[in-house]
Amino acid sequence: FLKNSAAASAALIAGLPAVNKSFAKNSPSDTVNIAVIGIRSRGKSHYKALAKIPNVKIVALCDIDERLFPEAVAEVEKLTGHKPKTETEYRKILEDKDIDAVSIATPNHWHALQTIWACQAGKDVYVEKPVSHTIVEGRKMVEAARKYNRVVQTGTQARSSAATRKAIKFMHDGGIGKIYMAKGLCFKPRGSIGHVKDSPIPEGVNWDAFLGPAPYRPFNKNRFHYKWHWFWNTGNTDLGNQGIHQADIARWSLDKLTHPVRIQSIGNYFIWDSDQETPNIQHLAFEYEDGSILQFEVRGLPTNSEAGIKVGDLIFGGKGWMSIESEDSKKGNRVFYGDINIKPSGYSSYKEQEGPVFKNEGTKSVVVTHFENFIKCVRSRKWQELNADILQGHLSTSLCHLGNIGCRLKRSLQFNPYSEKFINDPEADSYLTQMYRAPYVLPDKV
Repeated sequence: FLKNSAAASAALIAGLPAVNKSFAKNSPSDTVNIAVIGIRSRGKSHYKALAKIPNVKIVALCDIDERLFPEAVAEVEKLTGHKPKTETEYRKILEDKDIDAVSIATPNHWHALQTIWACQAGKDVYVEKPVSHTIVEGRKMVEAARKYNRVVQTGTQARSSAATRKAIKFMHDGGIGKIYMAKGLCFKPRGSIGHVKDSPIPEGVNWDAFLGPAPYRPFNKNRFHYKWHWFWNTGNTDLGNQGIHQADIARWSLDKLTHPVRIQSIGNYFIWDSDQETPNIQHLAFEYEDGSILQFEVRGLPTNSEAGIKVGDLIFGGKGWMSIESEDSKKGNRVFYGDINIKPSGYSSYKEQEGPVFKNEGTKSVVVTHFENFIKCVRSRKWQELNADILQGHLSTSLCHLGNIGCRLKRSLQFNPYSEKFINDPEADSYLTQMYRAPYVLPDKV
């Protein structure tokens, strides 16, 4: 991460190394040197997965919280036999010509800047979901990846799940008939974060660098590790936290490579009295140009399941429907066929029978498989073979942004999927981007 000084920012922008247009090494077996950015929580899963891939070397760990280094360094060394170096300043990672790629597991509001700067520095990127904090950021990330010919993978690992891929192909081949609606579910109860007073910055924490482009404010534990998800300046609700995975599968099922044109969403924060700003209950509906519908529901409080699942997707077609659970689910993705019989009286009867079940085989984690796909493309330079290219990440993340904007404005929205702006709605357009705190500013041109 950058230190808060104009000099540091200028040094980063002006002093970036020349862009590498290809993976410099010659053999497919050559080692890919990678740095993990953000090593708490999700970052741990990054280096644990990378440690299982042959000829991948975790050469550096970067975080603004120095207190995390001893445990992480020891863990990487135990897993790989190699002791990584540590950095608190992201720009030093970018300046290191021996580093081929970065794996970003920082808070949402940092994803865009870190990805764009990495592309400019000639690094390939694995960036966690949601890829961006705003729709404008996501588009800039796509532009940077293409301009600098970088391999940029999105952390929606279900795209590398064999069970999910087989289920999607089955549906796209007409397995449940013409698909007319997909629904994502994020029923994940969250407790209250309570009220916490501001306090001194802990020793070893660069709070300014943590905030980065967000407005400066005093240190507060409720806005730091993980709980930053529940504040608008740093997070995107559970829709953008857990729900992005299910939103991505829903859009994938509908085979949509564009944005919706109409958004209706409602949501509020219920039950708890706390510092949280984002809603814990959301009901969202997106309509595409052809009339197909993508629904999403977030329930952050105790609730029943739907079709026996709480985190997953329900896909509906003319012949039946399918349930898709998390990528590592043992139950698999299940098909149910329906037969509607219209009686002479006008009443109908409905018979349902089970169809195919799609499961993952073997014990390999889907996260490992997803990183393997990334590393393969880093070597081949064929970003087109990524399972979750940054454009896919941008389109799915934008669903979360559009839904959240609708919740905040509490009204229906019309969206132009080509200009990526709302139709005659300057108020809604103001949520497409954000104010950036210098020197952590999103560039107009990448």
